Amino acid sequence: MIQVTANIAISDDELIETFIRASGPGGQNVNKVSTAVELRFDVWHSPNLPDPVKSRLSRLGGRRLTLEGVLIIRADRFRTQERNREDARERLLALISEAAAPPPPPRRPTRPTLASKTRRLDSKTRRAAVKSGRSFRGTDD
Repeated sequence: MIQVTANIAISDDELIETFIRASGPGGQNVNKVSTAVELRFDVWHSPNLPDPVKSRLSRLGGRRLTLEGVLIIRADRFRTQERNREDARERLLALISEAAAPPPPPRRPTRPTLASKTRRLDSKTRRAAVKSGRSFRGTDD
């Protein structure tokens, strides 16, 4: 079981891990050993996620989410299977935690104060006076 929050826990049988060959550094080891991990998690059919978390996770997943609602996380940053596996699980945990976080409170619109409006108009007037003083008014001789 992976504990996400106090109310949400993901069981290990919901995660499907496939080990594939990684690209990048590693020398000949890259060609012989499957160290990269492809972690699959079925978001839409998970019994442990509440519906609001599923919808936010679907939005956060972006292009990592398939048309069937499966979230695919590929981890190949490290040279060992174990570390890549931990990395993939940590990234999944971070995504679910972000989706489970309550949304921020809605913004309450405010109006500028009378003093701030006056200050803005005064500064505009001063600036206009400075700029008008720069204009060249030649005399006709």
